[in-house]
Amino acid sequence: MRHRPHFILCVGAALALAACENPEKAEVERAMETVNAIDDSNLSDLMLSTSSPQEGVTYFTRASQEQPDRIDLKRGLAISLVRAKEAERAIPVWNDVIAMEGSTADDKVGLADAEIRAGRWDEAEETLNSVPPTYESFKRYRLEAMVADSNQKWSEADSFYEVAVGLTTNPSGVYNNWGYSKLTRGDYAGAEKMFSQALIYDPDLFTAKNNIALARGAQRNYTLPVIPMSQTERAQLLHTLGLAAVKQGDIVTGKGLLKEAVDSHPQHFEAAARSLAALEDNVTN
Repeated sequence: MRHRPHFILCVGAALALAACENPEKAEVERAMETVNAIDDSNLSDLMLSTSSPQEGVTYFTRASQEQPDRIDLKRGLAISLVRAKEAERAIPVWNDVIAMEGSTADDKVGLADAEIRAGRWDEAEETLNSVPPTYESFKRYRLEAMVADSNQKWSEADSFYEVAVGLTTNPSGVYNNWGYSKLTRGDYAGAEKMFSQALIYDPDLFTAKNNIALARGAQRNYTLPVIPMSQTERAQLLHTLGLAAVKQGDIVTGKGLLKEAVDSHPQHFEAAARSLAALEDNVTN
């Protein structure tokens, strides 16, 4: 029993030391939690910007299951699914995001984008109608234009396309979509103008180059547009013009264009050669 005071003194000292250490330990733990949160956020941004779409899906699926209350992880999963061309799977995930605290109008636009990609035009229109009119973004108006196109509301589509063009520094894709809209309406001259605008912002956009050939062919203008093009692209555009000529009933012109496409391609142009052979067989028969 003579040792008890010494024991009590030791225990008291230990408790005092622990009391001194605990605030520091708690502070360290809080700092580590902050660092981990920053690391998670940086990793999420990295997975969205540099990873393959499927890698993003794998990462965000696991991360959102481990931390189901993190809206940013659920949002990352929805975005990754769309990137991976799995729009149908992305739709319920976007709906989960929208139901969570901290969701934004941009999340509804993300849902509408997935719905359009999945062919759910009516649902996309309903979703966009639920976005506050005060919320303005390039993506919102681009989708609004596409929905208006699907409803053949051409004046509305033109208005939305025009707004979208003003909200981005690279409107090549918008001009290409706008041109295709005019192509669908039969406004071929207007379509050609829009495709040309797209190429001003992105001279390498082959889709716009091919669409110009379609628009010119529909006007029975079978000359190549004056735009930058490689030898391979030149052959492909001649092929497009040749098919357009045949469709218009200008068989001789179409045959000449197809032959020129085959001859000018730096390699064997199977598609053009096949089209030319089929045309010659039909003419012979």
